[in-house]
Amino acid sequence: MRKKISSQIVVQHVQANSSIYLFIITLFLMGVIFGAIVVNSLSLTQKEDLFYYLQRFFGQVSEGQVAVSQDIFQQSFLHNVKYLGFIWILGASIIGLPLIFVFLFMKGVVVGFSVGFLVNQMGWKGFFISFATVLPQNLFIIPAFIFIAASAVAFSLQLIRKIFIKNAANYHITPLFTRYVIFFILAVGITTVAASVEAYISPTLMKMVIK
Repeated sequence: MRKKISSQIVVQHVQANSSIYLFIITLFLMGVIFGAIVVNSLSLTQKEDLFYYLQRFFGQVSEGQVAVSQDIFQQSFLHNVKYLGFIWILGASIIGLPLIFVFLFMKGVVVGFSVGFLVNQMGWKGFFISFATVLPQNLFIIPAFIFIAASAVAFSLQLIRKIFIKNAANYHITPLFTRYVIFFILAVGITTVAASVEAYISPTLMKMVIK
């Protein structure tokens, strides 16, 4: 029953803020494209240095010298939760609203650069490596970031309406904040799944592709 109610709340939220979600997704995709373009702007020396460290890492993976899955899970989970939490706080502060767009754009840049560099240096092999190492966890992480970013923007706009619009005097903020907290908890749950995939599935896929 609780799951059904939660899903209904999320669906209603997405429908009510469809324009915000469209803008957020477009901004993220622009970041991905920009990150892929940045790869081509690197000098030959920079590409060689990055590729050297990448080859060393792949060599360690093929020899089984990878971090313990529990450590990977913990690091991934904490990193993403901190990132999500920061966006959530920015949404509640109102003045941090522009920074939400910056952080989401930079997230897209990181994804685009990672995939673009692998493909640029290794061709089809780099594509398959990125498919095995970057895609699995990002299938969960990216929706979580888009969801929490859109929620933060929507909450900030509602706070602005509450503060500056006289007709919104009877606009109760407590239910909105409660829903905002629930959305963050849902995003953390998705992040837990993403960290599990990154810790226990991605390393195995990486070994298979490298070998």
